[in-house]
Amino acid sequence: MVALTGVVLGRVYAGGLLTRLVVGAAVGSVLVSVAARRLPSWLVAPLSVAGLAGFTAWSLRVSADAAGLPGPLVEVAADAARNGIPRLLTAMIPVEPTPDTVLVPLVAAWLAGLAGAEVALRAGRVLLGCLPPALLYTGAVYVVGPNADPAVWPTVAFAAFAALGLAVPSGRPGPSGPDPTAGLAPGVRTAVRVRLTATAATGLVVVVGLAAVVGPVVAARVDERPVDPRRYVEPPQVESLDENPLIRISGWALNPQQKLLDVVTERPDAPAGGDAEGRSVRIRLAVLSDYDGVTWRVGATYRNAGRILPAAQPAPGATVETVRQEITVADLSGRLLPAVATPREVGGARVAYDPLTGTLIRPEGLTPGLRYTVTSAAERPDNNLLATADVPAGEEVARVLRVADGVPDPVRRLATQLAEDNGAPYARAAAIEQFLAEHYRIVADAPSGHAYPNLNFFLFGPRGGGGQRGTSEQFAAAFAVLGRLSGLPTRVVVGFSSTGNGPVRAADAFAWPEVLFAGLGWVAFDPLPRPDDEPRPVEEDFRPAPEDPPPSEVPEPTAEPTGTPPAQAAPGRPVDSGGLSTPVLVGGGAGSLLLLVGAVLAALVTLRRARSRTRLCTGDPGRQIAGAWREVTDALRLAGRPVGGDLAATEVAERARAALADARATRGAERAAGTASPDLAELAGLLNQLAFAPGAAAPEQADRAVALAGEYVTALRAARPWWRRLLWSIHPGPLRWHP
Repeated sequence: MVALTGVVLGRVYAGGLLTRLVVGAAVGSVLVSVAARRLPSWLVAPLSVAGLAGFTAWSLRVSADAAGLPGPLVEVAADAARNGIPRLLTAMIPVEPTPDTVLVPLVAAWLAGLAGAEVALRAGRVLLGCLPPALLYTGAVYVVGPNADPAVWPTVAFAAFAALGLAVPSGRPGPSGPDPTAGLAPGVRTAVRVRLTATAATGLVVVVGLAAVVGPVVAARVDERPVDPRRYVEPPQVESLDENPLIRISGWALNPQQKLLDVVTERPDAPAGGDAEGRSVRIRLAVLSDYDGVTWRVGATYRNAGRILPAAQPAPGATVETVRQEITVADLSGRLLPAVATPREVGGARVAYDPLTGTLIRPEGLTPGLRYTVTSAAERPDNNLLATADVPAGEEVARVLRVADGVPDPVRRLATQLAEDNGAPYARAAAIEQFLAEHYRIVADAPSGHAYPNLNFFLFGPRGGGGQRGTSEQFAAAFAVLGRLSGLPTRVVVGFSSTGNGPVRAADAFAWPEVLFAGLGWVAFDPLPRPDDEPRPVEEDFRPAPEDPPPSEVPEPTAEPTGTPPAQAAPGRPVDSGGLSTPVLVGGGAGSLLLLVGAVLAALVTLRRARSRTRLCTGDPGRQIAGAWREVTDALRLAGRPVGGDLAATEVAERARAALADARATRGAERAAGTASPDLAELAGLLNQLAFAPGAAAPEQADRAVALAGEYVTALRAARPWWRRLLWSIHPGPLRWHP
C-alpha cells in the first residue's frame, strides 16, 4: 500500500526514479519491523530511524548524481532538508527527481510503513494499521492535483490490498477463547450479547447513514477539477532590476568594456566546414511582455525546474538547430540566467523557469565564477511565409496586445500613418522597423527611460535638444508600442550579442523587439540604424497635425467710414473724463492684486499646516504612522523625486535616502558635512508592521514615526535651493495628492 503511493506520485515526476525509491522505502521500513518483531517495542523505532537515515543518504546521493548536482553529500542533504517542501510545491511539472524533491516523499513513505507495520503486526490492529498508508496515499493524490490523469487503477489496487489485509486472519485468538461470554452467568451473558448486538447495529446504521449522506457529495465531485496545492505557495521572486532589465541597457552602454560573461559555443547540428563558427549568437537574458505605459516588465511565474525543461513544438517549416553553450559568469549580477532561446537542458546550476516567456533564473543569484551549460533549440522561421502570415488574436495574446492608457497623440498618429499603407502584419512590422532605422540615431550616452513621455521625446523631440536619439532601449520599446498600436502582438527582449566563443562585454548588451505571427512563433526585428547611415529628419516623412485650425483670412478694409471719429483734445489740454486719474487706478489695482495673492498664499500655508497636523497629531497610532509616511512621500514629490505605488516601503526608504544624498551633493559637500541622514528604514518597518498587524502600533512608535518624518522633511527641504524652499510651504500639491 505504501509502494502504491510512489506509483501515484511518480506520475508528475520525470522518469521512474522516484517510484523506485519510494518502493524501496516501503519495503525497507516494513522489513525492519518484521525483522525486529521479537525485540522490545522501544528498540524498533531507533533501528528503523537508523535504517531510514542510511537509505535516505543513499537515495539523496543517487538522485544528486542523476540530476548532475555537484557538492558533498552533507551540503546536498542540508539544502534538501531546508527547502524540500517549498521546492516540491513550486517545481515545474514534470518534476525532476533531485534531492530536494525526493526527500519528503521518501521520509513520509518510510514513516508510514513503520507506523502501519508496527500497529498491524505488533498490536494486531490491521484496520488501524491501514490508516498511515491511507493518509500517505491521500496526501500523494492531493499533491498531484490536476497535473495528471485520475489514478483509477492504483486506487483500486490500494483498496484491494486493504481488503486483503483485513480478510487474512491474524492468528491471535482472544484471551478468553472463541466466545468471550462463555464464562459469564446466564443473565450477564445475555446482557452482554444484547449490548454487543446493539453496538454493532448502531455502528452499521452510522456507516450506512454516512454513506447515504457523503456518497452523493463525493460522486458529484468526481468530474470536478482537483485543487492544485501549488497555487497556495509563492514561486521564486526576483528583484526590480531582474523584473525590468531594460533599464540596465544605458548603464552597460556607459561601461562598454565591463566583462559580463565568458561563452564557449558548440553547434552539433552545424555542417562541417560551414560558417557556424563566425555566425553571431543572441544570448537572451529576459523577455518583457507587460507594459503599463511606464515600465516594461517580465511578469513571469517561475517554477523550480530540473535539468530537462519542457519542450515546445516547433513551428511548421522552421529550422531548429541545437546550440550547446558553456557560460561562465563574470560581472553580471542579479538572478536572470542568460541562455540562447529556447533552453531545453541546463546543467551545473539550480534554475527556475517560466515556460511562457522562456526566461531562466537562478534563485540563489549569480556569483562570479558560476559555470553552467545550456542546451537550446534555436528556431529560425521560414522567411518565405512571413509576407503572408497573420497575427493571432483573442484572450491568449491579450497580454502582448495591451496598450495602456495615456498614449501621446503624436505617437498614435505615427502608428496610424505607418499602418495605413501596409495592410499585411509583416509589412506593418517592416515599416516600423525601417522608419526607426532611417530617422533616429543610436548613442551610448542617452538617459534611460521608456515611459510614454520618454518615447514621445525620443520620437519627436528636437534633434538639437536631445530628441531623436537613444539606446537600443528606446528603439525596442518604441517599436513594441508602435506595433501594438498597429494591432501587432509584440514584446521586448534583453540580451547579448556574441560571436559564439570568448568574452561577452557590456557593449554587447542590447534590446530588440519581437512580433508573434500565427504558425511561425516569435520573430525578431532589428530597428537599429546602420553605423554609417545619417538619419533623415523625422519632419520629412511625418509632420504632426496642428493643434489649432489655421486662422481665417483678414478681410480687406473698405473705403466707407464706420462711424464718427472721436473728438481730439486741443494741444496742451488733457481730456477731462470726469473719473479717477490713471496713477490712482494702477496703484489701486496693483494693491488689490497683491492683497489677493497674499491671501491665497496665506490660505495655502494654513491649509498645508492643518493637513500635516491632522496626519501627525490626530487619530490612533496607526493613523499617525501612516500620516508620517504620507508626509515623506509628499516631500519626495515636492523635491521632484516621486515614487510609484508599486514600490515596497523599504524600496521607497532607499530612494528617499538617495534623493536626500543627491540634493545635498548638488548644493555642495561642505553644506552636508557632518549632517547625518535620517534613517527611514525604521519608519518603513513601522509601516510594514502596521500593514501586517493593524491596531498593534503603540503611541511610542507613532511618536517615533512623526519624529523621523519631521527630521527627513526638514533635511530634504534644507537641501533644496533657496527659491525652492520658499515655494515648498505654498505648493498646493499635497492638498490633492492624498485623500
